[in-house]
Amino acid sequence: MGVRQACTTAPTAAERARSVLAAAWSCAVTTDHCHEELVGAHSVTTDGVVRLCVPEDSVLASAALCSPRGEPTALMEFSDAAPVPVRDRIRARLWLSGRFTRDGEHLLFQPACAVLHAPSGHIGIDIDDFARAAPDPLATAESRLLTHLADAHADAVEWLTRLVEPESLSEVVRVQPFALDRHGLTLRLERLRGHEDVRLPFHRPADDLAQVTERMHILLASARNVRRPTLRTVSPEE
Repeated sequence: MGVRQACTTAPTAAERARSVLAAAWSCAVTTDHCHEELVGAHSVTTDGVVRLCVPEDSVLASAALCSPRGEPTALMEFSDAAPVPVRDRIRARLWLSGRFTRDGEHLLFQPACAVLHAPSGHIGIDIDDFARAAPDPLATAESRLLTHLADAHADAVEWLTRLVEPESLSEVVRVQPFALDRHGLTLRLERLRGHEDVRLPFHRPADDLAQVTERMHILLASARNVRRPTLRTVSPEE
């Protein structure tokens, strides 16, 4: 299902890719010689270079030593999963292809090609745009913010459905906060068959946590001013 938006204000593909990279805790690395799943092993420089800390006895470290010039080509994959329980939790995958070089005890991965795989399709990203882009300021806090919203403020989430067009709420059985960035909040509307994502834009982008709290309060105030019933979700058994 696609995403419906009330306005076009949203992160660029390069910014979204950098946000996926900033928030990811794990990655998959594939070279001509090996495939490894790494957890908590990478960090990212301001220009998008990935620094890996891998054991000296790992297959990937050996591949870097054995490759001609010590620069094996590789494909790195990062997944962006919704932090709340919903269907189809993978929101996007980022694929980076490039070369590894050694930097002391670390491997440095310099991307030469970046592709963002989203439900709407595959988006090729200019590598210079990727290097210049900054991750969303909420990227590393998004998981905590959405989980708190879903667990502690389910009533507020239902109030926000007043801002959704009534036809989109037909047959909806559950609504969950699905994504959050400096430009707005996305709700996942689940039906017995299928789902739909609806974006609620902020009136101005948020640059930090204090501002996103203020933006959310404005959305809720707007929802309370809408003369429309609050969505009542139903269980599949009803």
